Amino acid sequence: MTAQKARTNFIFGGARSGKSQFAEKLCLESDCRLLYIATSPVIQGDAEYADRIKKHQDRRGPRWRVIEEELDLVKILEKESAPDQAILIDCMTLWLNNVLYHRLPIDERLDAFIAAMKASQSKIILISNEVGQGIVPSNPEVRAFRDHQGRLNQTLAEHCERVIEVRVGMPVLLKPNPNPLITL
Repeated sequence: MTAQKARTNFIFGGARSGKSQFAEKLCLESDCRLLYIATSPVIQGDAEYADRIKKHQDRRGPRWRVIEEELDLVKILEKESAPDQAILIDCMTLWLNNVLYHRLPIDERLDAFIAAMKASQSKIILISNEVGQGIVPSNPEVRAFRDHQGRLNQTLAEHCERVIEVRVGMPVLLKPNPNPLITL
């Protein structure tokens, strides 16, 4: 069986599922130049969060170039487009949070991102969280975020060539469908 390659990849899973480590490994196994886009804002005074960021940085190593960008992913995709480059965006959930926090138009931002992703020559790996498999939140703002996240994930999955869910550190290929058993 031959390995399947894809230029656009959507990797999602729950918190601490191993999705970032899997995506980083996928990139490191390539011969591409590696660019990591961190979408998380630095939270001043949060030592635990700073420690998480430090662990991510230490794990990646020197082969990676890092750009911290909370909102304008389109600008980076346009500027960094190259066939010999892999761009890992970690993560789309935090990007969505940033867009909502700044009260920016989500649909407009997402449409522009999808267009830039499709136009890019780079290999693109998107990481996102699965937040819709738990209980329905009682807080309306949290419910709205969960709904936006679900729609974001569906859109990214639709527009990426390959979709992988990571559970307990194990990747499960969803697209292209390895077992097309669903029919009418």
